[in-house]
Amino acid sequence: MGKEIEKKFLLANDDWRGLGTGEPYCQGYLNSEKGRTVRVRIINDRGILTIKGPNVGGTRLEYEYDIPIDDAREMLDQLCQKPLIEKTRYKISLEGFVWEVDEFKGENDGLLFAEIELQHEGQKFTKPAWIGREVTDDSRYYNANLVINPFANWKDRE
Repeated sequence: MGKEIEKKFLLANDDWRGLGTGEPYCQGYLNSEKGRTVRVRIINDRGILTIKGPNVGGTRLEYEYDIPIDDAREMLDQLCQKPLIEKTRYKISLEGFVWEVDEFKGENDGLLFAEIELQHEGQKFTKPAWIGREVTDDSRYYNANLVINPFANWKDRE
């Protein structure tokens, strides 16, 4: 059984740039009901199907499966809700953790935030100086919700 425990943060400044390399991501959602999402993602030439359950105290079930790249492309084109999520993900290793900074494109252009995955709830970690306010509990920042309410439509953009 897979579990995901992650925290999301806005960025305080651009000091993270140059600390990691970026990869292009394109993803879409086959289902994004509250408490259950089914996502198709392409990272470089890799197709991935991900199923996530509801958040319970900051933890949720997560299952990922590789799928043929052509199937992933067809699902993104024909089956997923639009707009698709386009972003560059930068992975930055610091003090035994990997910070993932997402820089969005398309309908979510201008949005930046960082995530850190933890082994257990309450795990301690040091926030780098470029990490700002936590937005883990703000559902606007969930990728599935960025399809329904893209950053371009936000009135109170941060």
